[in-house]
Amino acid sequence: MLLCTTIVETGLDISNANTLIVDRADRFGLSQLHQLRGRVGRGRDRAYAYFLYDPSKPMTQQSHERLVTIAQNTALGAGFDVAMKDLELRGTGNLLGDEQSGHIEGVGFDLYVRMVSEAIEDYKDPERAEPVAVTIDLPIEASIPVDYINSDKLRLEAYRKLAGARNEHDLTELRDELTDRYGKPPQVFESLFDVARLREKARALGISEIIGQGRKLRVSKIDPPESVQLRMSRIYPGAQYRPLTHMYTIPTPFEGSMGSGPMDSDAVLRWTEQLLDDLAWQHKPRP
Repeated sequence: MLLCTTIVETGLDISNANTLIVDRADRFGLSQLHQLRGRVGRGRDRAYAYFLYDPSKPMTQQSHERLVTIAQNTALGAGFDVAMKDLELRGTGNLLGDEQSGHIEGVGFDLYVRMVSEAIEDYKDPERAEPVAVTIDLPIEASIPVDYINSDKLRLEAYRKLAGARNEHDLTELRDELTDRYGKPPQVFESLFDVARLREKARALGISEIIGQGRKLRVSKIDPPESVQLRMSRIYPGAQYRPLTHMYTIPTPFEGSMGSGPMDSDAVLRWTEQLLDDLAWQHKPRP
């Protein structure tokens, strides 16, 4: 048995050590706990790390979060997650200055980085316009199946990357990356790529919403010229445009008719894509 201080966290390597007991673990930093835990299990034997605290003394919220983080992140490669949580708990410095303290804990790391990125872009280009946020709600099956990516974290990361794609090149790169890591994407996942392409096409037209409501489709924030409105009324009988709300209401064949059943996801996406092509005829996006 070796009884010592936290000096062992600096790199002690005893391959056959398999048990570690840390007294008053609530008083240690997250990076310290992670380094201490790494002192055992360096060989083939299964290792155990016990982090003890005094239940009779109150524990701070940060101490509790540190211990919870250590307990939850035990898989191979979890060091990055621990480091990110440590950064969120302790805060980071001013990324554009020399201050060594920050307020990242107030907004979270992801939002903090996004805010900094947006501030830098605004500084570089004050006239920069924010891209139109597009909401698409169609009766389709489009998701990332659990049996394709079984990790919640990695699945959310894939959703985030897909949402951040801005052109066909981004989508192709993401699809190649996922195919290399997990194999060929299933059809319901392929539909998400089609939705992303549909979103970019709608964004180019200034459209903010494409929402299916029963047998009708609502397309919002669009100002088509009269020539397009006349053309739409011929192609889509029953289509109505409301200039005050900048909204089109268009009948859809999504639910099928007496002679045919409901359209599948691919058919719904192809029909909606053609609709946007028709709206784009001589169309100028709304400022």
